[in-house]
Amino acid sequence: MRGHGSGPSTRRRFAVISLCLVIPGCTALGAFALESLSRQLRVEGLGSEGVLGRSGVANSRLAIAAKEGTNLAELEVRLDGKPVRTHLAGGRLVLDAPALAEGRHDMTAESPSGLPFLRGISRTFTVDTTAPKLRLSDARAKKPGAPVTVRGRVEDAGRVKVSVAGADVSVGDDGTFSQRLEQPPDRIDVAATDAGGNVTRGHVSPAVRYPLTRAAHLTSIGWTSRAVREPILQLVREKKINAIQLDIKDESGEIGYDSKVPLAREIGAVKARYDARAVLDELHGMGVRVVGRIVAFRDPVLAEASYRQGKDHRLVQAPDGSPYDGGHYGRLSFTNFADPEVRRYNIDLAVEAAKLGFDDILYDYVRRPDGKLSTLRFPGLGNRTPEASIAEFVGDTRRRIRPEGAYLGASVYGIAATRPAEIAQDISAIAQHADYIAPMVYPSHWAAGEYGVASPNASPYAIVNRSLADFAHQVKGTGATIVPWLQDFSLGVHYGPGEVADQIRAAAGGGMNSFLLWNAGARYQGAALTTMR
Repeated sequence: MRGHGSGPSTRRRFAVISLCLVIPGCTALGAFALESLSRQLRVEGLGSEGVLGRSGVANSRLAIAAKEGTNLAELEVRLDGKPVRTHLAGGRLVLDAPALAEGRHDMTAESPSGLPFLRGISRTFTVDTTAPKLRLSDARAKKPGAPVTVRGRVEDAGRVKVSVAGADVSVGDDGTFSQRLEQPPDRIDVAATDAGGNVTRGHVSPAVRYPLTRAAHLTSIGWTSRAVREPILQLVREKKINAIQLDIKDESGEIGYDSKVPLAREIGAVKARYDARAVLDELHGMGVRVVGRIVAFRDPVLAEASYRQGKDHRLVQAPDGSPYDGGHYGRLSFTNFADPEVRRYNIDLAVEAAKLGFDDILYDYVRRPDGKLSTLRFPGLGNRTPEASIAEFVGDTRRRIRPEGAYLGASVYGIAATRPAEIAQDISAIAQHADYIAPMVYPSHWAAGEYGVASPNASPYAIVNRSLADFAHQVKGTGATIVPWLQDFSLGVHYGPGEVADQIRAAAGGGMNSFLLWNAGARYQGAALTTMR
């Protein structure tokens, strides 16, 4: 029996790969010899669990290898009882990409001249190209950057491994899993991988409820004036508002506090009109939320400095490569939203402000300039649309500021709900990446007949109610809240407390109880506001 199991002639005559060996009447010595023979051969390309997934089938590398000196050329390989073509390559017998259907398969490899009492050894494996099913629940956090627990369920719990944010997690017998993240990223990636290497990927963003916010706009210069600042603080004391929107970087490109962002200092944008930490401490001490406004891509300071330095890639350009004339905004007014340096500059300011303690970062002019696309060039945009690039920028910002505990909002034009390409503001896309959308639905800015309203400026309730309904439709299912900008100024039609109150009622009628009031001079009509409970 010893010769039958170990001699070189036997290696040439018979070889089969198997998970089990069934040879009736075989002695213990013979069984040992055959087991020794089987160890000389191995199947490659099946993986440790004998399962081929989608990738394994698409890139089939099934082969038989053996110790040096084994004559693999004599082996006849069968798959589910049918012969399979093979070829020798690199000392291995490679199967010529057999068609592998879903399910269980048996593979044998034997020499036709094998000894008669050897019944054969077979290797059984499974083809499974179906990715596991993964269901994720909402991951809720009390505020941005707060701990969150990711929960979900997979099928075939015993065969599926799950990772959350790159770390393996345990899966219960019922397929459920949960993982608490103390410092969650803005986007939490989850992957479920089965024995065949098939992967289902998903992600969740920590869902945070945006707090009730009733705010009034205030410039950095306005804060320095007691005559301007105190009436707004009095509205806070009277509980008519609970937040102040304070400019970080305004329409002129100037930064109100002593920013340490290198590019801001290099181009002379820092004006240091107020002490950010002192102001935040004062307002937070009064129970006031502080919304920091960053005017993103309308930035004359950065535009002019870039032009002087020959860094035209930072500018929106005309077709001939010259700076785009932004009409009434001026020739050097709009920076290029697609440029990495411009994007990084604004994001760096947002991160710095979030670290200082601003409760919100609210972008304004997060758009392209007016005009036909054929008259504009955006170096670095590539094949993306302007709308997609701007939504991506918003997402990049939230990933950076959320760990710092700040909410992110985006101010958008009223027309963007129905005409996203006009200024590159796709509301549903932006809402995927922002905590709230702030539509500027000022009645004075609508043309006659919009939303069926003959005179929008004279009909503040109707135009605000109807236009915001479109925004509600656009953000549905995104998790974003709507916090509208409302008009507390007169332009063409006199606006008193009644007209301001009508807009607030119109927004509340659509379930939007938060709002931002705009008056360029920061003069607000407290009579239009009710006392908050």
